[in-house]
Amino acid sequence: MSVAATHDSPYSGSWYPANRIELDELIDRLWESSGQRTGAYLLENPLGFVVPHAGLVYSGTVAASAYRHIERCRPKRIVLLGFAHRGCPPGLWIPDVASVRTPLGEVRVDAEVVADLTAGGEFRILSEARLCDHSIEIQLPLIQRAAPESSVVPVYVGQLSDRARREGASALARRIRAGDLLIASSDLTHYGSAFRYQPFPVDNRVQERLRGLDFGVLDAAASLRPELFLKTLRESSATVCGYEPVSLLLSAMQASEEQGEVFQQVIDYQTSGEITGDFHHSVSYGAAGYFPYSSFEVDSEAREVLLDVARRTLRQYQTTGRRPVSVAPGQDHAVLEKRSAAFVTLHRGGQLRGCIGRNTSDMPLREVIPELTMAAALDDTRFGRVTPDETGIDVEISLLTPMKRIVDRSDFRVSVHGVLLQSGHRHGLLLPQVATERNWGAEQFFLALARKAGFDPGVYDDPATKLHVFRAQIIH
Repeated sequence: MSVAATHDSPYSGSWYPANRIELDELIDRLWESSGQRTGAYLLENPLGFVVPHAGLVYSGTVAASAYRHIERCRPKRIVLLGFAHRGCPPGLWIPDVASVRTPLGEVRVDAEVVADLTAGGEFRILSEARLCDHSIEIQLPLIQRAAPESSVVPVYVGQLSDRARREGASALARRIRAGDLLIASSDLTHYGSAFRYQPFPVDNRVQERLRGLDFGVLDAAASLRPELFLKTLRESSATVCGYEPVSLLLSAMQASEEQGEVFQQVIDYQTSGEITGDFHHSVSYGAAGYFPYSSFEVDSEAREVLLDVARRTLRQYQTTGRRPVSVAPGQDHAVLEKRSAAFVTLHRGGQLRGCIGRNTSDMPLREVIPELTMAAALDDTRFGRVTPDETGIDVEISLLTPMKRIVDRSDFRVSVHGVLLQSGHRHGLLLPQVATERNWGAEQFFLALARKAGFDPGVYDDPATKLHVFRAQIIH
């Protein structure tokens, strides 16, 4: 099939401004709004992203949270996984174009990668007229801003069998080089009568329920197991439009774990109902990034800054008797803007003196570390409160990766993973270093975790039980 020279995007002038200056100004606003929502700290070395694809005035701020990361890493090429809303044949399809033109110029399609992918038979060429869809093309102006030198490989993902998905993911994993990126284009829940999906009424809890539904889907995606992701969609009937591109991305991320463990980080989330004030018709937008474990580690200078914050916090409390709530004025470092789950552990004379943590990453460390330091000193009910004259207290900080859902305890790696156990409204967590300190094997670790959470060992046989693993950078 012959390849057309350039395809002019039909979404210019409708889904985003056709005027270059207006489009640049809109993207500037999206970048600024994203920074205000998610902070300045950006994780390094991303492998892939899930990004929404509504009109830029709706989903653009959430999408910008992913593209700001991409702007920092400047990939050589981006494989862009979308789909045709009006339908396309089953399989993996690449449009027959050499470039796509938007008001910001032309985006070059990487002919070399296209040739490699189609040579294997998993990917095939189809006419642009048959495929053209905003799931792919709404991403292009954002790619042009974030990575103007990058070439793209647009892939339309039709219905896939499990085998076709694995083969397609393997082909992508073989072809992707260091610094290349995968992007899966998808919105999350489409709620309202117009979408024939209204599992709960429009009332004062609709926003909370939508968030719960969407984060249940994202939690399943964090497993990197497309079968769990798709099972979750079937059970909830959640109307995630780009489930095939996301499933292919997850399969590719799973294949890439041969080079090291990968974690999903939810970067931003918003609904159109929040933007318009009308939840009768609402679409959810989520941006999730996929990063190797090393992306969550901080360097020696940052480690010293965090320890200094914890020590100053404790010292200020012991000096003044008041509970500090944030970093002292004048103390500044980029790591303090990092949003991370964390634990602070206090020891005295080699014995545990207090340990409190957060397993969510919705606050910057400039707030988290002082809060947890004081909680470990005063609120751990296993110990008395730290007194003003108490000396010899050592501080340990554990920075946690995002939680990663597992479906079988065999996926747990003793002394590498910590585990979060959830069943009903109760939960328990053990840090990975606990197994090392007590010389436990996996079975002892899980027995202790169940006991800590108030369960008997049979909790692991309950289908409703959820297990998440995580890794921790331990800072002494």
